[in-house]
Amino acid sequence: MKIEVWSDYVCPFCYIGKRRLEEAIKASGLEEVEVVYKAYELEPNAIATSDESMIEVLAGKYKISIEEAKAMTDNVALQAQSVGLNYDFEKMRPANTFHAHRLAKFAEQEGLGEQMTEQLLHAYFIEGEKIGTFETLVELSKKLGLSEERTKEMLHSEEFADDVKEDIKEAGQIGVQGVPFFVINRKYAISGAQPTETFVNALRKAAGETV
Repeated sequence: MKIEVWSDYVCPFCYIGKRRLEEAIKASGLEEVEVVYKAYELEPNAIATSDESMIEVLAGKYKISIEEAKAMTDNVALQAQSVGLNYDFEKMRPANTFHAHRLAKFAEQEGLGEQMTEQLLHAYFIEGEKIGTFETLVELSKKLGLSEERTKEMLHSEEFADDVKEDIKEAGQIGVQGVPFFVINRKYAISGAQPTETFVNALRKAAGETV
């Protein structure tokens, strides 16, 4: 079974959805499941990083008070806690994720795509790392044992840029309007961080058809 997941590293529901999918795969008892993460940019024009907190950014974007923005993030943080994730919106900073997606493609080529996806999400939502900067991306690469020199060479080139753009183009072709977006065996689609049971039901249905 193959599951393709379109997501972005600054999308709070993408990390929650990833955890729920993992829970569902475990609960379904399926053994041969391949999960492929694909690139999507929620804010393609975002700057690499900023000193503004995510709460301040939300307040400005939706023209609401800091208190109202914090209430929004508190609600998301509660959902994250339900799957064992401790989000820290005070530490999060806006980021452009294009190069992070390129790094994930590089890691995937080295057999570490899923591990890099997890690491990028954890770095952003839990640690408050500035994943829009090359410095942070190099450090994350080193943590997975990837060559520092090769990573820097890749980041300062156009490598994997076309792969990222192709994922985004494909998302548009199949009607993705937001992430996370899950496609099972190119037949069943699930939009959003749905309850774990929704994933379990879809996985079992797809598995039944491939027997």
